[in-house]
Amino acid sequence: MRISTPKIPRRVLPLVLVFAVLVVFMPRTAKFSYDYRKGSPWPYETLVSQFDFPILKTEEQMVAEREQAGGGTIPYYRYSEEVVNNTVKSLQGLDLGKYGRLRPAIASEITEIYSKGVISDAKVKLDRGYGSLSSDVIYIQRDKRASQYPRSEVYKVSDAQNELVAEISRSNPDINLDSLFKRSGVYDLIIPNLLFDRTMTELSHAESADYVSPTSGYVSAEQKIVSKGEIVTPEIAQILDSYKAEYNKVFGYDGPRILLVLGDILIALALVVILYFCIYFTNRDLFKERNRYYYLLTVFTIAAVASFLVERISPSLVYLMPFTITVLYLLAFFKKRVVLPVYMVSLLPLLIFSGNGVELFFLFLTAGIVSMITFKQFSRGWLQFVNALVIFGVEVLVFFGFRLIDAGHSLVWVNVLFLFIGALLTVALYPVIYLFERVFNLVSTNKLLELTDTNNKLLQELASKAPGTFQHSLQVMNMADAAGRSVHANVPLLRAAALYHDIGKMKNPGCFIENTSNHAGSGYHDGKDPRESARDIIAHVTDGLAIAKANNLPDEIADFILTHHGTSSTAYFYNQYLNMGGDPENVDDFYYKGRKPRTKEEVILMICDSVEAASRTLQEFSPESFDRFVESMVAGKDQSGQFEKAEITISEINTVKSVLKTYLQQLYHERIAYPEREEA
Repeated sequence: MRISTPKIPRRVLPLVLVFAVLVVFMPRTAKFSYDYRKGSPWPYETLVSQFDFPILKTEEQMVAEREQAGGGTIPYYRYSEEVVNNTVKSLQGLDLGKYGRLRPAIASEITEIYSKGVISDAKVKLDRGYGSLSSDVIYIQRDKRASQYPRSEVYKVSDAQNELVAEISRSNPDINLDSLFKRSGVYDLIIPNLLFDRTMTELSHAESADYVSPTSGYVSAEQKIVSKGEIVTPEIAQILDSYKAEYNKVFGYDGPRILLVLGDILIALALVVILYFCIYFTNRDLFKERNRYYYLLTVFTIAAVASFLVERISPSLVYLMPFTITVLYLLAFFKKRVVLPVYMVSLLPLLIFSGNGVELFFLFLTAGIVSMITFKQFSRGWLQFVNALVIFGVEVLVFFGFRLIDAGHSLVWVNVLFLFIGALLTVALYPVIYLFERVFNLVSTNKLLELTDTNNKLLQELASKAPGTFQHSLQVMNMADAAGRSVHANVPLLRAAALYHDIGKMKNPGCFIENTSNHAGSGYHDGKDPRESARDIIAHVTDGLAIAKANNLPDEIADFILTHHGTSSTAYFYNQYLNMGGDPENVDDFYYKGRKPRTKEEVILMICDSVEAASRTLQEFSPESFDRFVESMVAGKDQSGQFEKAEITISEINTVKSVLKTYLQQLYHERIAYPEREEA
């Protein structure tokens, strides 16, 4: 006995795959779940640190300390042993006359002076960007090691000369040493042995200005951070920010890792369930349209995984992510009622896992909603950059709004730069939609606009081979445009479908009255059996499908070719056959083998096609005649069951009828007869 197992619905399997991907890429960290604001009371229980952590300085403190560090430049000198040796040697050659006995004492004192260091009396200058030299301390490099010394411990050349005279005079007070040293050249021997190094001075200054310690204290484990009800002062907010930063590095979680994984699984499951119901309540037919369904899930998954990866790699880069591109990718193939809830769900990972999730969620949600409105006007060519600037402007306004209401967080201008780059990335990444279009076999709005260009090769061929059909298609396009807008249908799709719905007629254009000057019943159909004529007429549907396939027209357009006559009959030849005594039970050849319309757009095209074609037979052009005409045409389609599978309401059909009545009145309005000029 075979045990049968229930089949898993096709809609569920892709969701299971999305769920698995989310679980794999979710951050494996515990989230700091406290929300606090500077100047407000701490609403939670007393918070005690679980671990040791440093107190991080604020950006303002770092900037101030960098400016202070760069205020004065410490000069850098190299100690020259060669100068000392040369000076002592040169002293041996000097003529001191009868005071030659002083030579050893002078040499000893000069060596002592040089051991401390001698610098030039002249002031040294730096480039403008390095400010002034410090007058308090200097660096001295000796034996490949640089040390900092008070400037008062080294001599200038003039100070060294005075020191030499003072020390030698202590044991020889009766000698005029100043005169002796000048005459013998002892003074000339004393030159700087500390040589100013401009390159090292500037490099040392740059390093000291760039490096400022990022911490300003330490908090030990088990130390209280803030008590319940205590006001969050700037100092406490700084400690909380530091604790949060350390906590988010996983150091704060000491529980079993399995609980983190289980939490990720539950959150991923919740996201997938929410996504499922978003689709279910906005357009449940997407579950049947596998390509569009798979595409929507792919875009959602990419957006969610991007949130997870940036949180894992570098949370500071989240402002750089162009999350609004998700809206543009969805908007190309779905209506706004589907796009908005799916986009909101794709942003939930930011809200859940990012440290400032509320701000990021609101920022990108606002920008996404605005882009849904503006992209329609700014979707062509360079105008996409205008749309990017609009997105950036909205994001900056929200960003500054959060800075104004949250004094506990400093304004980081690099985040504003990241937002600008992210907005520009929406322009750079938008062409990827054409890859998605090809991979998932979809039709974007831009593709539909390209198809409605009457200069393209296929439409030019239609205009050449079947000019009457081409003009008919243009009129149907204008009718469908007006009717579609009145009931919020997909107008770009309708316009493209109207141009191509009769493309099959160019294979046998003479078969159709609009392409000849003959009346019905003459010309091509002279002498033909009604059944044969009906077959030739009906063949334009299958011919159209073949031409659509050969020219790679989208499946969505081919659906209109198949449904624009549905399963209705070729009434003219059908009636002719019966009037000639034909068998009413053998009339299959007089009926189209198409498919009844299913979508609102397919119904609109069917109505507009029949109304435009039949309106050419009208003899009376009064509002009452147009009213009766449109009502009878739509009633005929309805009574033959053409609308029974379509998703269109009675109210929408009534609206379409009203628009078409008005359209016909404008199309066949009366004209004023121009009077002839009387001859003089």
